[in-house]
Amino acid sequence: MKKLVLTLGALSILAAAQAATAMTEVEDTDGNGTYSYEELLVAFPGLTEESFADADADGDGELSAGELAAAEEAGDIAN
Repeated sequence: MKKLVLTLGALSILAAAQAATAMTEVEDTDGNGTYSYEELLVAFPGLTEESFADADADGDGELSAGELAAAEEAGDIAN
């Protein structure tokens, strides 16, 4: 069981690293670990509030790195 947890943890880190390298560089100016609409507008000037809301899967008003990566991969958010 311990090996499984360690393996899953390593895979999660690898997946996050790969997602981060595929993502457009976005600065988390307030350092809260998520991205606001205003922070994303700097990297994605054409971003609409509607596309931001669609990408915000959990509806918390911020995008996590995972939500941003998923939206980029789906082509919902692009430069």
